[in-house]
Amino acid sequence: MAPSDRYPAALLGLFVAIFIALAIAPWYRQDWLLENLLVFVAVPLLVVNYRRLRFSNFAYTCLFVFFVLHEIGAHYTYSEVPWREWLAALTGGDAAAPAGRNHYDRVVHFAYGLLLMPAVRELMAARMPAQGLWRWLMPVLFVMSHSVIYELVEWAAAVMFGGDLGVAYLGTQGDVWDAQKDMALAAAGAVCGLLLTELRSTATENG
Repeated sequence: MAPSDRYPAALLGLFVAIFIALAIAPWYRQDWLLENLLVFVAVPLLVVNYRRLRFSNFAYTCLFVFFVLHEIGAHYTYSEVPWREWLAALTGGDAAAPAGRNHYDRVVHFAYGLLLMPAVRELMAARMPAQGLWRWLMPVLFVMSHSVIYELVEWAAAVMFGGDLGVAYLGTQGDVWDAQKDMALAAAGAVCGLLLTELRSTATENG
């Protein structure tokens, strides 16, 4: 293994370990399977295409963080991730206080745009370089289009399976504008991710 391959390989190995740990006794096995369709497709594609399109270590790190956040959501279901209890344990706060809506899914939708952007930016630079305004628009539109597709898949799965499984997978928690808010957060994350990626690239070039 070349020295340059060790970091991505280490991230892959660590993710596999986390995946296996969180695959043990998830709260709702059927929902876990549905949520992990994304992982079952995306991770093998990244591995198979590693030699043809190698992303930067920074991009792989961002992808790793996103996939770990997703696996946590898949283990508990997004609407039941006990992040409040974890926060209370860390801060000594009151975990029994009125909770309201669980916003873990909102955080991950924002993280989708933010953390995928470095890889998306590198993908576009390698396969479809754009000039002028399109250099900024295409990465954001690319992420937004995938966010729309994901919401359509959620809708189709909820209609197909129905019942408690459909409700758990959809995760609207009673919010009729859930899909629109999720897509808006992914778009906002993409814009922030693009700006941060460009700033990082400029700082690296000037440094």
